[in-house]
Amino acid sequence: MAMKVKEVAELVGISVRTLHHYDEIGLLTPDKESESGYRLYSDEHLEQLQQILFFRELEFPLKRIKEIMSNPYFERLEALQLHRSMLLSKRKRIDQMLRTIDKSIQHAKGEIAMTNKEKFAGFDFSNNPYEQEARKRWGDEAVDQSNKQIAAMSKDERQRLSDEMNEVYRKLAGLRHLKPYDKEAQEAIAEWYQLLNRMGSYTLEAFKGLGQMYVDDERFTNTIDQFGEGLARFMSEAMSVYAEQNQS
Repeated sequence: MAMKVKEVAELVGISVRTLHHYDEIGLLTPDKESESGYRLYSDEHLEQLQQILFFRELEFPLKRIKEIMSNPYFERLEALQLHRSMLLSKRKRIDQMLRTIDKSIQHAKGEIAMTNKEKFAGFDFSNNPYEQEARKRWGDEAVDQSNKQIAAMSKDERQRLSDEMNEVYRKLAGLRHLKPYDKEAQEAIAEWYQLLNRMGSYTLEAFKGLGQMYVDDERFTNTIDQFGEGLARFMSEAMSVYAEQNQS
């Protein structure tokens, strides 16, 4: 049954202004006005709104939510299953922080003694881990584009490409004792960037994100580290440096 904006706001517990904002930025656009002049929300709109609010609960910015939900590979059921997994992880971290708070209260009362390590248990100031997981699922369109182009190559073309990639891997493996920002390391990682862009279209941001996947996803890590232990992390850090240094 179609609902008016005020009815949706009351049902969900958010403001009319928030719904108007979602409409203005193209995140959640209701149907055209009814004969009475009201914008109407369908059941499908409510499902989309639920999805948006799950993402917001996991601290995703609205711009990122729009990018994810407009991705052609986005699937609602998969997203719900992933949300559940993410929220369980979040609950686990919050439970740890609550234990740290309880211990800190006891410590302040002189009832127990805490080690310095115990005082910071549960804190995590790294990048949003939930966004990293979603980026692996629905972002990095350049990865999908590359896979399609590779699939369209002949057997000989794929072999030549594989040989080139392996050569760059070996070169970088021989440099992994260096700092990621050293000139020689950056020259080699530039070759990697150029090679990837022959297969697809990688922005510097996408290149940096791909590097993060090298260490976040053990499948990438295990494959790359066959050329040398620690290579995946070295490449990830070098790719991040390259992206930051070459921003216009």
